[in-house]
Amino acid sequence: MLEIKKLKKIFNRGSINEVTAIHSLSSFINNRDFVTVIGSNGAGKSTLLNLIAGTYLPDAGEILFDGERATNWPEHRRAAYVGRVFQNPLSGTCASMSVEENFALASRRGLRPGFRWGVTNSERSLFRDKLRLLGLGLEYRLKDKVGLLSGGQRQSLTLLMATLRRPRLLLLDEHTAALDPKTAEQVLGLTGELIQEMELTALMVTHNMKHAIELGNRLIMMHNGRIILDVDGQTKQNLTIQDLLNEFSKLKGQDLTDDKMLLI
Repeated sequence: MLEIKKLKKIFNRGSINEVTAIHSLSSFINNRDFVTVIGSNGAGKSTLLNLIAGTYLPDAGEILFDGERATNWPEHRRAAYVGRVFQNPLSGTCASMSVEENFALASRRGLRPGFRWGVTNSERSLFRDKLRLLGLGLEYRLKDKVGLLSGGQRQSLTLLMATLRRPRLLLLDEHTAALDPKTAEQVLGLTGELIQEMELTALMVTHNMKHAIELGNRLIMMHNGRIILDVDGQTKQNLTIQDLLNEFSKLKGQDLTDDKMLLI
């Protein structure tokens, strides 16, 4: 489904602040894989997602969707393939627009632009059906401005919007990190349900090792812009938090049991 070949990304090239964020990284994501991605700060996790989404273009290497080269596709062209939910609940929605207007924009993601605007009755009915899944009563607030919603409500809305047109690939960039623990668990539960029911292919970046182990069928660990661990199947199921801490300890040469960057 997604193939990455010797991808490389350098920031601030030629300056004293030059940083190679991704080092000749290669991987293949199969159709219907649900991959959790972990790594300490600066490992290159979010940069990798930005490269896949087209927010950044690589300095070398290739990105292919279903065998088609997409390396230099702009972000708007990849929108037909990729749905994305960011860490900040405010990033995926427009606060000044209503709930139904935000949904209408999401429903037209990746389509050829036209002159029609407004929300049809059939669309409004579909939006209500989707919102009922949240159990937050938002199906009765279609006309409310999104800026009036809580962070958890906005992130749940963003997740529904990102999957409205069934993306070929769903990118989740620490999408529960800014939420309180109870809301985060609710959004994670919804995430798992949508991915399973819609048979989506997904990449989820997280700092929470417990979630990384429990969710998905495959786990990738990154360090210094490289993939240093890639496990699936029974090997992933048998992983423990201590196993992952031991891997980090090998890399950094220290006991990371109390490392605040890694949330258990």
